[in-house]
Amino acid sequence: MTNSDSLVIFLHGVGSSGADLAALGESWAPTLPRTAFAAPDAPSPFDGGGPGRQWFSVAGVTEANRPDRIVVARPAFDATLRAIVDGHGLAGRLDRVVLVGFSQGSIMALDAIASGRWPVGGVVAHSGRLASPQPLAPSTSTRLLLVHGTADPVIPADQSIAAAKMLAGLGVAADLRLIDGLGHGINAEAATIAGRFIAEVLGS
Repeated sequence: MTNSDSLVIFLHGVGSSGADLAALGESWAPTLPRTAFAAPDAPSPFDGGGPGRQWFSVAGVTEANRPDRIVVARPAFDATLRAIVDGHGLAGRLDRVVLVGFSQGSIMALDAIASGRWPVGGVVAHSGRLASPQPLAPSTSTRLLLVHGTADPVIPADQSIAAAKMLAGLGVAADLRLIDGLGHGINAEAATIAGRFIAEVLGS
C-alpha cells in the first residue's frame, strides 16, 4: 500500500485504454505535487475489436437500454476504483479523490456520484453525458466540472448542459465549461481548465 495525500483516477473512453489519459497527469503533476495519479484500463475488452477496453458495451446501445448497461457495469467499475483507492490508503478519505473521465469514462464517473456510491471530492467529466437510471441520490459534497466541445459530433454538448442542470438541481456544485469549436476530445484549453479545478478541489 502507498499512502497518498490525494489521488486522481482517470477513466478512459470506449475502445481506449488508461494510457491514453495518463499524459494529463504528467502535465498536472507540477501543480499537484502531493497527488498520485492512476489510469486503469476498463475491465472488459472492447467488443468492437482491437486491444482497447470498455466499461460497458455500446453494441446496439440506445437511450432506452444505456441505463441498464451502466447498472450492469457498476460492480466491476466499483471493484476497479476500490482497489486503487485502497492501494493509496484513501479508503476513508474519499474527499481527497478526484475522478477524471472522458466520454464513456465520464458516463461512469457521473454515475458514480449521481447514484451516491462514490462521494468523492471532485469529478471532471469531459465530453460526457448523465445516463444513470432514476432515482438519483448524489452526494452534495462532491464538486463537479463538466467540459464539452461545442462541435462534438459523438456526444453533443447539450448532454453536459442537461447533466449540469439536473445535478445542480439536486444540490451538486456543478460548473459547466463549453469549449468553442472543440470536437470529441480534450484540447489544451480543456486540460488547463480541468487542472485548475482539481487543484482547487484538492487545495494544492
